[in-house]
Amino acid sequence: MSDIKYLLGFGNTVESEAVQGALPHGQNTPQRCPFDLYAEQLTGTAFTAPRHLNLRSWQYKLRPSVSGQTVYKKLEKGQFSNDFGTFTIDPTQLRWKEPAMVVEGQSVDFVQGISTMAGIGDPALKTGLAIYMYSCNKSMENKAFYSSDGDFLIVPQIGSLTLKTEMGRIHVDVQEIVVVPRGIKFSVYVEGPSRGYICEIFSGHLRLPELGPIGANGLANARDFLIPSAWFEDYEGNFAVVNKFSGELFEFTLNHSVFDTVAWQGTYYPFKYDLKNYNAMGTVTYDHPDPCIFTVLTCQSADPGTAVLDFVIFPPRWMVGEHTFRPPYYHRNTMTEFMGNIIGSYDAKSAGFTPGTASLHSCMTAHGPEASVFKKGSTIELNPVRYPNDHLQFMFETCFMLKLAPWALDRLDQSYLECWNGLDKLYVSGK
Repeated sequence: MSDIKYLLGFGNTVESEAVQGALPHGQNTPQRCPFDLYAEQLTGTAFTAPRHLNLRSWQYKLRPSVSGQTVYKKLEKGQFSNDFGTFTIDPTQLRWKEPAMVVEGQSVDFVQGISTMAGIGDPALKTGLAIYMYSCNKSMENKAFYSSDGDFLIVPQIGSLTLKTEMGRIHVDVQEIVVVPRGIKFSVYVEGPSRGYICEIFSGHLRLPELGPIGANGLANARDFLIPSAWFEDYEGNFAVVNKFSGELFEFTLNHSVFDTVAWQGTYYPFKYDLKNYNAMGTVTYDHPDPCIFTVLTCQSADPGTAVLDFVIFPPRWMVGEHTFRPPYYHRNTMTEFMGNIIGSYDAKSAGFTPGTASLHSCMTAHGPEASVFKKGSTIELNPVRYPNDHLQFMFETCFMLKLAPWALDRLDQSYLECWNGLDKLYVSGK
């Protein structure tokens, strides 16, 4: 949308004004703010977090967030659940069929259309994560949502989204992602039926991965991340706010819009990223690189190098490895891998893993290319190959062992294991 303006960078301290002069100079809380606005701080980390990890923003608002608020009332959460104690443990290799879009005649907004696929941990203890899929066809008019439990990473698969947030507006197309950190209120507007994937992390925040021997450049470049610029609406009337708190949903009402921040500054804000800007690194000699080479964003655990979440993509790129089996290799992994297909086909699966589907390969569960892909990858002439621009898959990789939501079990592709039929012994004794 051409009228939406963005600031640039990842992790920067930024400032933005919808009205010139609305930001105080030289301090955060003057006795009277410019234009008689209210100063309000939003902190995404403890006050005493180290400076390089400390996340907070100051907002200058028409009213403080508490103004005109009613009591929180508990809502039915349906399939938007974090009741992981009731979920199922299953180490089997799993694949889900493409989910149905919202049934014609129904009216479902983004929050109403979220279904939990899998998860683990406890949002009240700020540990673990949840993976969701959403399907909606209705915009959130005079309604907002925020999670007290964690950061939302949203991956559209069908339909673009426009988010109103406290810091401004964000438009997200397919092949882009948006991250809304814990506590930031947002509404989702759609232009038609929409569908996609979400991961909510209950601990920490997403950051760019370290580059190590790669050097100073490559993968997702900080300059390509877009931050909303200040925008506000001066609306008075009924406004509903849904809060996800400790895995439950609550709602309160206000007599005004929550999107009344006239100016803001700080380090805590939502952001978007165009996955087409990703600068993929890979082998130019031999062997298939480990998938971590395609990490876009990471949230690290207390165990160095081990992620609560790695968001990994499999982007368009050249494959040139010499005398190399180029598809992903067979492996068993201490990490758990939830994959989704945004567009096109995946090089390890020739059928079944279509756009909108998903798969789960759990900790130490064996997986890899299907039989037909193995045979082709073992015999094909190894010329340079360009994976086309209309192919893009992703992975939510986590150190946690996930549990499955009851309703997620109803959409399983029961034939998935058959893709490895035909991987017979090729070794001939005595040769």
